[in-house]
Amino acid sequence: MPSWLGAIPILRCGSNLFSAMKEKREVLNARMRRSAHALGIMAKAPLSGQVKTRLVPPLTPDEAAALSLCSLRDTIANVAGIAARQGADAVVVYTPVGSEQTFEDLLPKEFSLLAQYGASLGERLLNATETLLGLGYESVCLINADSPTLPSELLSSAVYALAHSGDPVVLGPAEDGGYYLIGLKRAHRRLFNDIEWSTAKVLTQTLARASELRLEVHLLAPWYDLDDAGTLARLCDELFSANGDHRANGYAATFTRDYLAQLIEKDGRERIWPGGLSSRPEPDR
Repeated sequence: MPSWLGAIPILRCGSNLFSAMKEKREVLNARMRRSAHALGIMAKAPLSGQVKTRLVPPLTPDEAAALSLCSLRDTIANVAGIAARQGADAVVVYTPVGSEQTFEDLLPKEFSLLAQYGASLGERLLNATETLLGLGYESVCLINADSPTLPSELLSSAVYALAHSGDPVVLGPAEDGGYYLIGLKRAHRRLFNDIEWSTAKVLTQTLARASELRLEVHLLAPWYDLDDAGTLARLCDELFSANGDHRANGYAATFTRDYLAQLIEKDGRERIWPGGLSSRPEPDR
């Protein structure tokens, strides 16, 4: 295991860290708003057996949690760079309550923490949007932590689209039918109601709600989530293959890349990156 990863504990069920779990609004590290725009990462603590479960197998629960941690680290670095260049504030919107210290240990000092609350993903997204707009931000982008190679220019495009007048909604379509980003200037509850979350209908239904509200929609380029064995192999293609396209447009995702390279070095490619191996070069280290 890489030394930088070993310093971060993989959280397990039953840890005292999670004894304070409850559904309530909680803002930590509250700082005065510095910008008109907020970039929020929707994040779940890397709890072994509770994150990236569709990656088990080929990964073990601990490996899936470690990969989730790496993806989160890369997303934090990506968003931090955009926040600095675009003059936005960065926030991690986290779950569960009680895992604050885990996130504190990961975050640059410029980041703030906001607890997720709500029974469904739609409620958590709506509540985070309402809370951040209520703090005085003019616009809010919520970004998933499951796309470690998400191109930085897509985040920049979202901030730019929301900087103009009007009441738009910005959506980053995920290739599985959901979205990796939603950006708003007003908390339109209808956008999050009656959505079949975690299905291929999410984007289509959200677009239908936006049409009902007569909102201007800005669609970003599609990207993919890391959530199963197929997308894990695709991520390896992107990061390690000579013809991978991450050098052209995807974020470098160095934490994720280094961890996957360690797994490949330890166990070979077949477990996490099967097929066409003879035509693929070894990961450079």
